[in-house]
Amino acid sequence: MLDNLTQRLARVMKTLRGEARLTDDNIADAMREVRLALLEADVALPAVKTFINAVKEKAVGEEVIGSLTPGQALIGVVHRELTALMGEAHTGLNLATQPPAIVLMAGLQGAGKTTTVGKLARLLKETQKKKVLVVSCDVYRPAAIDQLKAVAEQAGVDFFPSSSGDKPVDIALEAAAWAKRHYHDVLLVDTAGRLSIDEAMMREIAALHKALNPIETLFVVDAMLGQDAINTAKAFSEALPLTGVILTKLDGDARGGAALSVRHVTGRPIKYAGVGEKLSGIEPFHPERMASRILGMGDVLSLIEEAKKGIDEQQAVELAKKLKSGKGFDLNDFKEQISQMRKMGGLSSMMDKLPAQFAQLAGQLPAGGEQKMISRVEGIIDSMTPAERSRPEILKASRKRRIAMGAGVQVQEVNRLLKQFEQTQKMMKQFSKGGMAKFMRGMKGMLPGMR
Repeated sequence: MLDNLTQRLARVMKTLRGEARLTDDNIADAMREVRLALLEADVALPAVKTFINAVKEKAVGEEVIGSLTPGQALIGVVHRELTALMGEAHTGLNLATQPPAIVLMAGLQGAGKTTTVGKLARLLKETQKKKVLVVSCDVYRPAAIDQLKAVAEQAGVDFFPSSSGDKPVDIALEAAAWAKRHYHDVLLVDTAGRLSIDEAMMREIAALHKALNPIETLFVVDAMLGQDAINTAKAFSEALPLTGVILTKLDGDARGGAALSVRHVTGRPIKYAGVGEKLSGIEPFHPERMASRILGMGDVLSLIEEAKKGIDEQQAVELAKKLKSGKGFDLNDFKEQISQMRKMGGLSSMMDKLPAQFAQLAGQLPAGGEQKMISRVEGIIDSMTPAERSRPEILKASRKRRIAMGAGVQVQEVNRLLKQFEQTQKMMKQFSKGGMAKFMRGMKGMLPGMR
């Protein structure tokens, strides 16, 4: 989402190369460019002013220590202040109350509240082993209640039924009583939104808050709204005692300044970020890691956490043993690695969290074609016999024609897959010998369509 901002900041840092130290003049020049970059990214003007002033104050006279260039020294200052702007450290949900812990979700229509309720419910169930109940108090939007019911089923959590003829406060109180009687740990309350802020919506959400007295009141905001997101955040923070913010659609291609502005405007921490359409597409918001991603440093810690969730540890251990014993990496292993990558959100999701020099590899994939390519790879391998998967060297012209017919592709696709398999095979040998740099260079051969 913030690729343009990342590129602009990288150019700013390059201009400082060769300087002996950070001075008033070169900092002023750099900050002028940084200000323009932030405003182009739709960061709120008050947040930009606070950030620029803080960087100037901290950077003037900053010594260039050891091998650090002025550009690298300024990056250090910018990184610290970006982190401070977004909230210093991750703040999780506070569920320390007598069950059920009630979480009230507020926000405009279209921000993704209902889907976020499902994502959060699934996250609490799977990572914290909580018994979760969800309820919809949106009696205005057609099929809003049915949508939450469907999302709850996908998430594997309990759903409290309601109807469009009920009053929102009555629905919420009945759900809270039900949750208490049935020993639920958490009650997530989805509320009605509007296309824009109006008094009726604010009165209703305030009445719900008064009746429920929730331990968490979360503002759900679309990160793609730009300056409108800031105005909305301000209105909700004035009407409700918010405890946190959830940013949705942070994986979109808009400018994304809301990520840098919303905490400054509301004074409340960003607790989670929506990073995909699937129910697994939510992650804790870590300001320091986001600052690293914006500055092109990557977010390897989040990548490792995703890998732990998506990878079958037993299979990984078995593969490591196989490589160490010299038995080699065959097409069965290749298919398994592709499947594991799918579970982690695909190569583009992984590359987004790597430093900029690696992340650019993701740009070589055709837009929206990654999952299709993964399916094609799996289809080609599934059309092979067990012997062919174990010993790819026996694949001659006649076998390739048969495999292509079975998978519904051209023979050239089979040849391309085998070439990329060979590249990956070499990469795995390098990785087994500890060659991380060679391993990363070899990643471009992992999927069809990459060069």
